[in-house]
Amino acid sequence: MDRLTAMQVFVEAAERGSLTEAAAVLDMSRAMTSRYLEWLEQWLGARLLHRTTRRISLTDAGAEALQRCKQVLDITHDVQTVAGARRVEPKGKLRITASTSFAQAHLATAIVDFLARYPQIEIELIALERTVNLVDERIDLAVRIGNRLDDTLVSRPLTVCRSAICASPGYIAKHGVPTTPQELAQHRCITHSTVGRIEYILARGKESVRVPVRGVLQSNETAVTRQATLDGAGIALLPTYFVSAELAQKKLVRLLPDYEPERLGIHAVYLSRIHQPLPLRLMLDFLAERYSGAVAPWDRDIAAIRAPSSKSQHKRRSVRKQ
Repeated sequence: MDRLTAMQVFVEAAERGSLTEAAAVLDMSRAMTSRYLEWLEQWLGARLLHRTTRRISLTDAGAEALQRCKQVLDITHDVQTVAGARRVEPKGKLRITASTSFAQAHLATAIVDFLARYPQIEIELIALERTVNLVDERIDLAVRIGNRLDDTLVSRPLTVCRSAICASPGYIAKHGVPTTPQELAQHRCITHSTVGRIEYILARGKESVRVPVRGVLQSNETAVTRQATLDGAGIALLPTYFVSAELAQKKLVRLLPDYEPERLGIHAVYLSRIHQPLPLRLMLDFLAERYSGAVAPWDRDIAAIRAPSSKSQHKRRSVRKQ
């Protein structure tokens, strides 16, 4: 039997969790997909899938074989394209993960645009507020934000994540504007629940300052922190990719603009540079192109936004007292 076809059957069945769906995609009978799969298992000398009447799942050997079979198929497609044997539309499936906030704010739209360019590629986007093990969860690409990355993985810089110290106009009207980083300790701050000692790292020129903050509300989800800040619960440190619209529309006010919070890198993280599937290479290039430039796209609209001065704040309070 044809080995490449057998690998196609295995990959489709493993990713779809169904021999019936794999047969429909490959335009062959279910019986034929079973024959190809059994032949491949005999050839490899290992059982690749656990099969029940309701579902199928990968064995340990199947999980190891899956990535290699995908690489063989992608290399075959690449060779056909380069050799001009026939025009091959990029196809395959990618499993991508990112934080919920970044996936919601930007990555989902980027993926929609990518799929419009490459309609034969399928993408599964897993949005989570935790670090995913790429091997254990069979992830092709992770978009990660931070300055400390796993050195066992390969990373490609995409852009810079800047943050802003924000508050709603309502909170400012009640509690005023902090004019120095140290004054943040006197305010109610909304903090991240997975961080031990809560502090903001701020820089102005060569000066760097660490400011401990406190608050009565913590959350592990950036969307919750943003909503609570909009509702006037306190001051929060939020990524500008997630609050650029609110800052531009003045639903949130940027505080202490002369002090910049620590910048973090936004990276595309993957397992290997060797034998990359064509869809993965295309996605890496697409994201690098989309987010290229000295300033991230979401920061361009808010670059000129400044915080209200303490003098103007005092004036507004005087008007209200009259």
